[in-house]
Amino acid sequence: MHVGQLKEKHIFSSLLIILGIFVVDQFSKFLALHYLRPFRSIPVVGDFFRLTYVENRGMAFGIDIENKVLFNLISFLAVAIIIYYFYRFYHQKLFRISFAIILGGAAGNLWDRLLHGKVIDFLDFEFFDIHFSGGGLLFWQFPSYTLERWPVFNIADMAVTLGMILILITTFIIPSSEPVLDNATREEI
Repeated sequence: MHVGQLKEKHIFSSLLIILGIFVVDQFSKFLALHYLRPFRSIPVVGDFFRLTYVENRGMAFGIDIENKVLFNLISFLAVAIIIYYFYRFYHQKLFRISFAIILGGAAGNLWDRLLHGKVIDFLDFEFFDIHFSGGGLLFWQFPSYTLERWPVFNIADMAVTLGMILILITTFIIPSSEPVLDNATREEI
């Protein structure tokens, strides 16, 4: 197979991943809006897993951002950086897949924020409680923090998280069989 055809095949399969995640995310949010919203929360597996309708106007974990324009600009910048790395590492399969998964999730949530000014979250799990009593480290003081139930999230959030985990695994655990040639000249190869 010719190099150009191989690159086109990789980009096409990556676009399918991005589009697939985007469509599944949007469809799941549509279902949550129309069928879950009236009930607010439905237990699926006792208190461990519930479907809970939440409208998130902030960023991850419901953190509120006052300046929505700045937040959207930062979101676009983040997507542009992800696209840059996607093309920079398209020849490495796991990186390509990881960035495609992240882009699918990022596109789903960014679409919602631009169209509706909010993101619909609905997956509600009781994983474990987090209790941090606060304290100081060098010059920083950290406030105490308690999380008694994991924040509600959606398919796009899962995709971004999965993509980041795959990048970490690919970077630090799986040894690369491809040599690093970023700064090599043709004579050095």
